[in-house]
Amino acid sequence: MTTGAIQTTGWVTAAVNVLLSIKPLAALAKHQAREMMIQRAERIGVLWRQQVAEYGMRRADLERSLAAVAQPIAYPDYYIRSFHAYEEGNLGWLPAMEVEVAAYAVHSRIWSKQSEADGDRRLRQAYHGALRSHLSQEPRRILDVGCSVGMSTFALQTEFPGAAVTGLDLSPYFLAIAHDRQQRVADAPQTITWVHAAAEATGLPDNYFDLVSVCLVCHELPQEATRQMLRELHRILAPGGTLSLMDMNPQSPIYARMPPYILTLLKSTEPYLDEYFSLDLGAELATAGFAPPETTSHTPRHRTVVTKKL
Repeated sequence: MTTGAIQTTGWVTAAVNVLLSIKPLAALAKHQAREMMIQRAERIGVLWRQQVAEYGMRRADLERSLAAVAQPIAYPDYYIRSFHAYEEGNLGWLPAMEVEVAAYAVHSRIWSKQSEADGDRRLRQAYHGALRSHLSQEPRRILDVGCSVGMSTFALQTEFPGAAVTGLDLSPYFLAIAHDRQQRVADAPQTITWVHAAAEATGLPDNYFDLVSVCLVCHELPQEATRQMLRELHRILAPGGTLSLMDMNPQSPIYARMPPYILTLLKSTEPYLDEYFSLDLGAELATAGFAPPETTSHTPRHRTVVTKKL
């Protein structure tokens, strides 16, 4: 499953990487990427600045949620760096407060302009459809890896209402937002458990979960972290359990046609994108002990890769 729609070698990528190695240019690219997302969100009716301001006024509640979910953790080196145009990466309040609105903005362009405001919902709905086509029975225990602020976790609980769902993330700030939403929103599922841990070392029991979902995570990991994660997920899956990975599709022609300027903005916020696009996921899954995967291109930009624990 080696892919190369965004070439990981060649003069364009080399030039982009050189530009991003110059700190003032990298900072400008990050600023431009963030401003572009804010403008796109507000153009489709997502009140980015207003939502962040509302979170800011509820900071005391968020701090209580942080205390409820955070655990002492030694963060891996790859995680303690700039992500998504934030110098603090994922370890801060502003990145956590802006995850949801950023998702609406990024996913607004997946389909036609007529459905921009509905892009995120359609993405998750298409993912669940692709996943369900590979399930022979309803899962009883589900783990959502890299759950962020819980958007994917709440969606999984809605899709599989009879399952016990666990959301796991390495950022306590993201989990605090998820926990806060669970406490505050009347119809939010109250049965979800939040776990502050790395995907490579979850601390969860052996042979436990029927389904592990990894949604929009792998493109944010260096290859070695992905390998370690796959081994860990094999350990905690029950025999015959399902692993489903949804992410950017390296074979999508959209990425192959991406202009160098847009590629520069994208890579300025995604430091491990080259490693993701050059990863042979099929080979890594086999090495970790999984069956040959089945891949579905469920949006013009995304794929779902489903496999079973052997």
